[in-house]
Amino acid sequence: MRRMSLIALTGVVAVGLTLSACGSDSMSTNPGSGSTPAGTSAAGGGVDQALAAKVPAKLKSAGKIVVGTDPTYAPNEFLDADGKTVIGFDVDVFNAVAAKLGLKTEWVPAGFDTIILGVTGGKYDIGVSSFTINPERKKQVNMVSYYSAGTQWVVAKGNPDKVNIDDACGKPIGVQKGTVQVDDLAARSKKCTDAGKPAINPIVQQGQNQVTADLVSGKTVAMLADSPVGLYAVKQTGQLEALGSIYDSAPYGYVVPKDQMDFANLLVEALNAAKADGSYMAALKKYAVEAGAIDNFAVNP
Repeated sequence: MRRMSLIALTGVVAVGLTLSACGSDSMSTNPGSGSTPAGTSAAGGGVDQALAAKVPAKLKSAGKIVVGTDPTYAPNEFLDADGKTVIGFDVDVFNAVAAKLGLKTEWVPAGFDTIILGVTGGKYDIGVSSFTINPERKKQVNMVSYYSAGTQWVVAKGNPDKVNIDDACGKPIGVQKGTVQVDDLAARSKKCTDAGKPAINPIVQQGQNQVTADLVSGKTVAMLADSPVGLYAVKQTGQLEALGSIYDSAPYGYVVPKDQMDFANLLVEALNAAKADGSYMAALKKYAVEAGAIDNFAVNP
């Protein structure tokens, strides 16, 4: 992972403050009903009774899945114009998955770096927040692949600071806390110091919306983010541009407790069902991110 939430681009910093202030709200959606809230996907082919019969008793009794998410990462997951409803392609895809299981979804905003702990501690049933699958995370939880993304560098339009991805030594570069891009930047910084050059100055923010706002305001000269997020920021702001190509592509995964392998496998089946009825691709096309679609959904790939 990771994440920008630019709902309306008149004043990026103001938007960032608004999103942070709304971070304690939780939202419920019901993709299986006839009254799907704005920003959530329709139910596609509806409930798959064979899959619904396999839902763990605790979830079946509750009738819903509590989802931990960091809604600062447009177009993946972000807050709608009302400042409360979580929307995005991650949301639409998982709502379609939950619909197959006959379950509602309750989206609970959280800091990105707290979500896995929230899942392992029982606060959330699942984490859906553009988590890149990697060995470190698989040691803590099960991860169910559903999309593929890489890292994209972004700079101000025209690259006025002449940022070079392979030689950003001494420059202030923005990145979101807890993401794979933090490690990426640290490795690049070490190459700088090993070569006798000044270290990269990482400007680490809690939310991707803050990272993007820093770049737009000139506090940083570049940022690293997941490819759909970085490219969406370029499109929405009109003040930024992509630098270089996407690299280190890897799958995103749903975060499921380690002791719930059966549930993880059930999510793979539900993803296959959503792919078959078209609701999976419809969710991606809605946000123009279908290039990252995958066919081989799997547990801990």
